[in-house]
Parts: sequence; structure tokens; C-alpha cells
Amino acid sequence: MSQSKWMSLLGLATRAGKVISGEELVVKEIRSNKAKLVLLSEDASLNTTKKVTDKAAYYRVPVRRVEDRYLLGQLIGKDARVTVAVLDKGFAEKLITLLDES
Repeated sequence: MSQSKWMSLLGLATRAGKVISGEELVVKEIRSNKAKLVLLSEDASLNTTKKVTDKAAYYRVPVRRVEDRYLLGQLIGKDARVTVAVLDKGFAEKLITLLDES
């Protein structure tokens, strides 16, 4: 139940233009303190996982893991995506709550 809630919320955040995807862009948004939450797929490469989680930890951006890159891409209406950043504090906080429940 709560899984589909966070999924539809991510879709909503995407339509609101509050989501960006792709490793380079996500790292850039973390650096500029715009990323409020980073979603990282379980099947991300070790290199990407380390780069994104290290950067997020340094800038104190919460990171949550999601099933796989295909699900993540599908939820934001794109092809497979390994990492997604949520740029809106409200969406990010609600997503964290929902993801932590599931």
C-alpha cells in the first residue's frame, strides 16, 4: 500500500518539475544544495553508488534506495534511471516518510 503512495507522489513531484535524474545532474544539484532527497536504485554500479552516497553524505542530503533503475525511470516517465534527485523540500519530506514506512 505505502509503496504505491510514494510512487504516485514521485510522479506528482515529476509533473511539478521538482525532480531531476541522471548521475551528473544529481551530483550537481547536491553540490548546489538544491537536492532535498536522492533516490538511488539498488542496481546502481558500485562506482555510482559510492559517488552519489559520498556526495550526499557530505552535503547532508538524505538518500533512499529503490528497487531498480527500470522502476525509477518509469516513475518519472523516462527510460531506466539509476539516480533521481527531488528538489522540493515538501515532496522530499513526504517521500522519506512513505519510503521509511514501506
